[in-house]
Amino acid sequence: MLSNAERERYDRHIILPQFGEEAQLKLKKAKVLVVGAGGLGAPTLQYLTAAGVGSIGVIDGDQVDVSNLQRQVLFNVSDIGSNKAEVAVDRLRLQNDLIQIEAFPCYLSNKNALDLFSRYDVIVDGTDNFATRYLCNDAAVITGKTLIHGSIFKFEGQVSVFNYQNGPTYRCLFPEPPNAGSVPSCSEIGVLGVLPGIIGNYQALEAIKVIAGIGEPLSGKLLCINALNNSQQVIEFEKDTEHSIITDLLENYEYFCGYSPLVSEISYIEAKELLKDSKYALVDVREIEEYEKHNIGGINLPLSTFNEGHLNSNCTPIFICQKGSRSLKAALSYAEKENKKAFSIYKGIEQLK
Repeated sequence: MLSNAERERYDRHIILPQFGEEAQLKLKKAKVLVVGAGGLGAPTLQYLTAAGVGSIGVIDGDQVDVSNLQRQVLFNVSDIGSNKAEVAVDRLRLQNDLIQIEAFPCYLSNKNALDLFSRYDVIVDGTDNFATRYLCNDAAVITGKTLIHGSIFKFEGQVSVFNYQNGPTYRCLFPEPPNAGSVPSCSEIGVLGVLPGIIGNYQALEAIKVIAGIGEPLSGKLLCINALNNSQQVIEFEKDTEHSIITDLLENYEYFCGYSPLVSEISYIEAKELLKDSKYALVDVREIEEYEKHNIGGINLPLSTFNEGHLNSNCTPIFICQKGSRSLKAALSYAEKENKKAFSIYKGIEQLK
């Protein structure tokens, strides 16, 4: 039953003939896990919270950065440096005190995915990398959960619903990941600030439709939106039995997506500790003018002219760039050609401003 406070709050839902109190009760009883509290996850969380989803979980191990504020409107300047999941939950509790919200201030991994997914009815994927997307898909299939997918690229976004009522999965649409480094991240190529809000709202909409049993969810359909010309296209796809059967999680999703097991992304703090040992060397792969303008030491070997032979063979390289994408490419190249361990500093020099 809905309380009087709930009836008052959700009145605009309840008076909808196609929705009503029955659908609102379904939202109240539902449990939704949002993976990622960033550009996609933040608007999804806000509207699921406002809609009255009874139990919401949010998992994110990242911290709020000043560059997030251009699009992640759930956060403000005072949140910089704080965990995104914890900040999001504090804000959302102020938005709706009639629901339960829990923060998981860590990254999704093959060690915690199955346990977390099993606690919820619907999973919303708000992540920004292929390794975690495939992990979300596989964990959703194994636990029998519907997965709401969203992705963005510059001015374009995509939305779909996977594993809904035994329907097509992410692997049915994308059986194999693209080559490592072939698809630039938002931090490398940019994204229009309002776009993740649009796509995140679509994800919230699809989650509500699935829970409430209204309309036609985007199962077997990929909605493609171009924000520059307001065009929309729906691409239909079918279930691929071969790729939709998942019985176990992969041991290493980064390796599956083309990232060498010899390469590790580490924080600046972790890098500083390693660099106390002479066995490690800092290598800045930005262009010469970038390096001369500002650097934190180390040798400068621009990625545009990168040659592994210029590195000291007795040292393990720790690569750094402005935002982390070029250093990762350098680390992958080094590991592939030299068959040796390499590190890349996550988020690069940008995080030190």
